[in-house]
Parts: sequence; structure tokens; C-alpha cells
Amino acid sequence: MTDRPSGSEFGDGDPVIRDKRRIDPETGEPRESSESAEGTSAEVPDDVSSLTGPSAQEALLTEALSERTADLQRLQAEYVNYKRRVDRDREASRELVIGSVLTELLGILDDIGRAREAGELEGAFKAVAESLERVTEKLGLQKFGEPGDAFDPRIHEALLHNYSDEVDGPTATMVMQPGYRHGERILRAARVAVSEPTEQLPDTKAESTTDDDAEKSAE
Repeated sequence: MTDRPSGSEFGDGDPVIRDKRRIDPETGEPRESSESAEGTSAEVPDDVSSLTGPSAQEALLTEALSERTADLQRLQAEYVNYKRRVDRDREASRELVIGSVLTELLGILDDIGRAREAGELEGAFKAVAESLERVTEKLGLQKFGEPGDAFDPRIHEALLHNYSDEVDGPTATMVMQPGYRHGERILRAARVAVSEPTEQLPDTKAESTTDDDAEKSAE
């Protein structure tokens, strides 16, 4: 079919027939339809064309994979922090329980120490006492407090106080009861007698003179 000419031969209201065959009947070659191609590309929105094709699907899969990986890493970090907190709390509870048990045994250890000093730690009693001491040491109990130690109010409890020319500073010259610690925790402070240098002794002569002057002024 061929296009019908327009003009005077046909009226303005007559229909126009166009040849839409894709194969040219004269040459036998396919015809290029630029108008239809342009119309088709123009009718496809940019956002729709951008969402089609394997590259777009690959981008969506990559984004989803990144999100899932980030979620997995966040969950893993939360689990590690939770496990550390649980382990820390469990260890703290364990140390607290052991410290409480050892505190109850300090009186027995004091009796063993007094018996050893008196020479009465003999026979079966000696074996039992040494076994108990080994168990407490294995649990982390540490004994402290020796004559000559520098006085430290954080670990010493002063029961007696005097002055001496044989010390350069506050010194525990006598240990009345040893102290015990478990790790960083002080279960019992060492009870000691503290001596300070004689030069720190208050000036009693000056004090007595001041008292005499005050009495004379009152008279």
C-alpha cells in the first residue's frame, strides 16, 4: 500500500493512509522507523529505565548484602560486649564469695599462729593446721604485717602509739595481729603498735612554761 496524496484531489476531511510496512516492497530491505524509535524511547521514563537491567539488580543485591553485613557486625559486637560483662560479673561474684569464706577462717588462722608461737603445734593438729594454711594460700589469701614496716593507714590499724629514736618515720614496731588480703581486697587490717621519731615529740617544756604564765596572769 502507498500513501494517498493530499490536496485538491482529496478533501481536507478525507483520511490519510500511511505505509507502515517494515520491508520496502521495491528494495526488499527493512525500513528504519526513527519516529517510532524516538517515540518509544521518549515514552520510557528515566527512573524506569534506570531500574531495569542486570546492573541495577546487582546494585540492589550489593546494597542488601551491605545492610545484612552491617547488622551481623553490630550483633557480633553486642554479643562480645555482653560476654565480657557476664565474665567480669561472674569473676567478681566468685572473688566476693571466696573472700567471704576466707574472712570466716581468719579466727582459726589466728589460733594456729598463737599455737605455733607457744610451741603447741604438734602431731595431728600440726598436719591439719598446715593443710588449712595451704588451702587458704591456694585460694589467694595473703598474710601481711611485719615489725619494721612503714605505717600505712590503708592496711594498718594503730592500737598503740609511742616515740622512739630508732625510727625515721611512723613505723609498725610491733604486730599484735597480722593482716590478710585477697587480691586487691583487704580482708583485715594488721593491728600494730606505731612508733614515731623522738623529734616529733611535743615540746613539753614549752607547754609547761605557757601554762605557768597563764596561771600567773590569772593571779
